[in-house]
Amino acid sequence: MSALRVGIIGANARTGWARESHIPAVRALAGLELVAVATSSRDTADQAETAYGVHGYDNGLDLATAPDIDIVTVATRVPDHRAMILAALSSGKHVYSEWPLGRGYDETKELDLAAQAATRHTAIGLQLRGNPAVKYARKLLDGGAIGRVLSASVYSSTAGFGPVVPEPYLYLEDPANFANLITIQGAHTLDLTDTLLGEMVYANSLASRQYPNIEAGDDRRVINRTTFDHLLFQGLTAQGASISIEVAGGRSPDTPFKLDIIGAKGTLSLYGGAARGFQAGRLSLVLNGQEQRVDNGELEILPASAVNVGGIYATLRDDINNASYNVAGFHEALKLTKKIEAILAVADRIPTNFEGDRKI
Repeated sequence: MSALRVGIIGANARTGWARESHIPAVRALAGLELVAVATSSRDTADQAETAYGVHGYDNGLDLATAPDIDIVTVATRVPDHRAMILAALSSGKHVYSEWPLGRGYDETKELDLAAQAATRHTAIGLQLRGNPAVKYARKLLDGGAIGRVLSASVYSSTAGFGPVVPEPYLYLEDPANFANLITIQGAHTLDLTDTLLGEMVYANSLASRQYPNIEAGDDRRVINRTTFDHLLFQGLTAQGASISIEVAGGRSPDTPFKLDIIGAKGTLSLYGGAARGFQAGRLSLVLNGQEQRVDNGELEILPASAVNVGGIYATLRDDINNASYNVAGFHEALKLTKKIEAILAVADRIPTNFEGDRKI
């Protein structure tokens, strides 16, 4: 069977998430071949072409509609997703999109419906579902390793969304772009707990701005933050397990992650952390105080930043080749987007900027 040809939009040769994760994942996995990359200018496209040894496009739409590509990966800023994904689907391509898929529920629904109409395979970058330790944890839970789950607590942090925001990340401060702590780090964290413990049937949340004034851009001008940099979340699963989650921005340089699941017969824990958030690194699994050996399979050779993305690519590859549907796709993205919008709707009704003594 010939390798599936992959084109990656947003693959800058000098920096960026695609460079750290998508490029090494596609190059390392059998059955996939990197054939093209795209950036937003001719200079950066030429640099990428030289660095990766494949054709470089200076316009993502040109890559999305190129005839010699099977899978189009959209790893650009969220506001750019819609046009490129629609172009790729209309050209008969399978699509891997980074999370978030669209700028809110309505745009995400449009993309989900387009994917259904195109009858193409889609994958959404909820890459913790591709993490080997997460998969093994799910197997242990299903096998009753800790008995009935009673409760779980999560601490999830990232270096981003702190008091200083460099110029390239200022777009994350605009709520209209749907790319912020709640929609990114918060969504990855909630998706992980749903994956391991099942969806919550009751929930409440509190979003806040722990850094209400930020130093923005190259000139470090002080502006008011309009998105949120901290989230507290509580929920109850249908099986009666209570879950507490803290998602925190501006926690460099440590950025730890910890998930403890307490069962009637033991404890299961996941540990990790990366500057971009735990979704960008490896995780360790501990059962009743003993670290577990996790079989990484074909992902073993990948760098930490590419392991989870590699897991999604591997599942998408197998789905395309076997006509199966195991990878999380655009419909799963739509369901998670609805949950995140509910959290944001509550947050918008709560006063979070307090002056002076911050009296309540």
